[in-house]
Amino acid sequence: MSQIGSASEGSNSMAAAASPRLLLLVLLLLLVPVSNAIYCDEDDCYDLLGVKQDANVSEIKKAYYKLSLKHHPDKNPDPESRKLFVKIANAYEILKDESTRGQYDYAIAHPEEVFYNTAQYYRAYYGHKTDPRAVLIGLLLIISVFQYLNQFGRLKALEFERTGGISSKKKGHKQMDKKVEEVLSNEVELQIQGVEKPSVWRLYGVQFILLPYSIGKVLSWKFCWFWRYRIKKLPYAWEDACYLTRTSLKIPANTWQNIDDYRKENLVMKRLWEKNNMERYIAEMRKESKRRR
Repeated sequence: MSQIGSASEGSNSMAAAASPRLLLLVLLLLLVPVSNAIYCDEDDCYDLLGVKQDANVSEIKKAYYKLSLKHHPDKNPDPESRKLFVKIANAYEILKDESTRGQYDYAIAHPEEVFYNTAQYYRAYYGHKTDPRAVLIGLLLIISVFQYLNQFGRLKALEFERTGGISSKKKGHKQMDKKVEEVLSNEVELQIQGVEKPSVWRLYGVQFILLPYSIGKVLSWKFCWFWRYRIKKLPYAWEDACYLTRTSLKIPANTWQNIDDYRKENLVMKRLWEKNNMERYIAEMRKESKRRR
């Protein structure tokens, strides 16, 4: 009994292991006809034109014109003939072009490569009909719209969140002093700093259109920088010194704008874009941090 039980268990495990393979085989058998049928449905393109697979372009063209005279709707009003003419015209469109004919011959020779043959077919018949420039412009427009709506929504949400308490105070105290209102308004402005208002000029689509101008502007700026501070050895202007300090400290532009002028001047005077000064500044900050602990 134990041997029979073990034998049955072994057969069950083998059947369970073989079932995924069988399912995959059935799926491939179902997909193989699809790979051959994507060009001329269930028919053979060469058989529709009555030519052999090694026929040249001239023979294919002659066969098509001969059949078109026989089955063209203007020559033959029979509905079945009309359907056959559509198939003949489709077969001719496939075989007259060397590229699509080569893809069709490959699909005949390799019917098991279902996904590759299908991808080649759709790329040949639908890829060239779509202008890549139109796709790129449409994609940029969609991304820009979502970008603008996202920025606008974030700004409104933050304004509503941080001004909700102030607006309720104004409703409860209608006789609020104007100076107090100004103070509260200033506080709100300070609270929402760091969240940029949505601007058309910052949208990806607009930036892409202005890309040549932006590249020219950057190159011009680099040339002026090189000429002024590398060739002529002039001292750094205040804005340029601020830029060097900010980039040396890896501070974002909006964060740098919120730093008070005294702090900015103190940092600029340290000339942190020079390696020795930066190392000295980092050492001082570490000592200050340890002292506060």
